Amino acid sequence: MLGKTTAQILIYGVVCLAILLVPVFLDDAFLLNKFARYLVFAILAISLSLSWGYAGILNLGQAATFGIGSYCMAMALKLRTIPVHTGSDGLPDFMVWNNVTELPLIWQPFYSMSFALIAGIVVPAVFAGLLGWFMFGGRITGVYAAIITLAAMVVVNLLIVDQQAYTGGFNGITDLAQFDIAGFTFDAYSPSTYYLVAVCLAATLFAALAITKSKTGLILQAIRDQEDRVRFFGYDVARYKTFVFMASAAIAGIAGMLYTVVMEFASPTFLSVPLSLSVVIWVAVGGRQSLLGAVLGALIVTGVQGTLSESEAFLDTWTLIMGGLFVLVVLIMPKGLAGALEMLGNRLFAIGRHPAAATHEEEINASLERAS
Repeated sequence: MLGKTTAQILIYGVVCLAILLVPVFLDDAFLLNKFARYLVFAILAISLSLSWGYAGILNLGQAATFGIGSYCMAMALKLRTIPVHTGSDGLPDFMVWNNVTELPLIWQPFYSMSFALIAGIVVPAVFAGLLGWFMFGGRITGVYAAIITLAAMVVVNLLIVDQQAYTGGFNGITDLAQFDIAGFTFDAYSPSTYYLVAVCLAATLFAALAITKSKTGLILQAIRDQEDRVRFFGYDVARYKTFVFMASAAIAGIAGMLYTVVMEFASPTFLSVPLSLSVVIWVAVGGRQSLLGAVLGALIVTGVQGTLSESEAFLDTWTLIMGGLFVLVVLIMPKGLAGALEMLGNRLFAIGRHPAAATHEEEINASLERAS
């Protein structure tokens, strides 16, 4: 087990180093910004892999917490924008257009960037905690939990669109100041912003890996495989599932804040059904039971999608091609790219156990014994 974990850490480290070295070989501001967006999506994929791949919680509303984090950052940056983009007394322009005369109470704490950074993590986590308390406390699982998360995301989206005077409505929050911290400004098209996202991706990846290797992570994997047996062992299943649900939301919130920094605006489309379903596709393609697989899945799918959608030859057919590729990958590699690579590695280096070495039940028991 120690050898496998060490190998994982080394592989994760090599991938993160390769990502960090991209600006050394690429001197194109537009491409750096595009790649930074892909890295943000990779962080978002990690968040879903943690809850879906390791705890069996399929969250179809992952974009909700992503969007909440995005709006927290956008509110702080909007209050720092240049005067021409604000009304009297520093009111955001869309509030002036909607006859709002003073800054709403909910906006005032966002004068502090520290508060915004904390809110971008805590608010999504609390939102997920309340939703998780309702679902997992009531033993709601499977497709019903997935539908509830999807419905919750739609509600949040409609709320943001409806409250145009306070959220910008369909237009979102635009004309933002550049993100700066400790006197250092992150231009969205500079290497500094790329490095910011890349470092956050590496930190998130290793933090999530640490969770999966902990006692809590082992229990979560046992819950994923056979929830009733874990409950029989005396573990509070609802508490563990709520924890990972909140951790997943916090990571999505971080991704949302970074996306606002990279894109320089926040929009209700960040809380949309298409984005949530896209995250599921990224994780499924990469391998939902692998954090690094989720990262690679997000990078590959978004990269191919971006290339095809920007190509004149595939302008009208790229969505059909992407759908066909997804179906093909799922049929050929049901465990995603990570599962296929692991199988290949086991065959080449003979490091995998014999297929008959352990049954599924024995794997569950082993996870619980290691956690005890």
